[in-house]
Amino acid sequence: MSNPANSLDVNQYLDRIGYTGPIVNSAYMLARLQEQHVHTVPYENLDILNQIPLSLDISDLYDKIVNRHRGGYCFELNALFGWLLQELGYKVTHYFGRFWRDETHTPAKRRHHILQVDIDGQRFITDVGVGGAGPRQPLELVDGLEQTQGDETYRFTHTEAYGWMLEEWKKEAWDPVFSFTEEPNLPQDFITTSYWCEHAPDSPFNKTARISIRTAEGRNTVDDREFRIYKTNDVYTFVPGNEQEYAAALSAYFGINVTS
Repeated sequence: MSNPANSLDVNQYLDRIGYTGPIVNSAYMLARLQEQHVHTVPYENLDILNQIPLSLDISDLYDKIVNRHRGGYCFELNALFGWLLQELGYKVTHYFGRFWRDETHTPAKRRHHILQVDIDGQRFITDVGVGGAGPRQPLELVDGLEQTQGDETYRFTHTEAYGWMLEEWKKEAWDPVFSFTEEPNLPQDFITTSYWCEHAPDSPFNKTARISIRTAEGRNTVDDREFRIYKTNDVYTFVPGNEQEYAAALSAYFGINVTS
């Protein structure tokens, strides 16, 4: 039986993220692809909140994200982005990680999907599933190398307990973002944890809306019902007065059409 993913249109995916450059297997193109992705495809958990079962099948993810112009969370976004990169000829390895940002204790569960891409002897970590405040471009996997993207600076450090740790420079200190070990994972390895994220009582994904996307001036986010529009030196917040206003704001700031 043929794989239905083989019939999916890579060019339509590139159109979805607004990529209009040469198709060359290079670190430059990888950076362009990630940057375009995080500016056009939102991080969002609306299906989880609406109790619509998630599918990590590539054909279903393609339909949701490319055809219906929706977003998703890390298990959806990085699965489909990894497929795109492989279709374009990149060597991709999938990792499971612990997400540390805003945690006061060691995360009890690995619940983040991370991609490694190998290009000409260099290893890059690419991730379109962190949300609006995540790296906009891939980061080279080198211990201690500080890497600046705009006004953000990141580095990887290798730890004995948790493997690689991505850190961001924030408020004059290095804060952890996520960690991972170099054990390759298969697509089916993420299904159980994604199901936990959808249904577990202690999951952080099934309580309130979490939506974010990068913009040319900053980022747009939603926390529950509060919209926050970040610009260079300012933030505009508002709470829609009813469901119609909420839906209109989702369309205006994230390109999400909830009626679809």
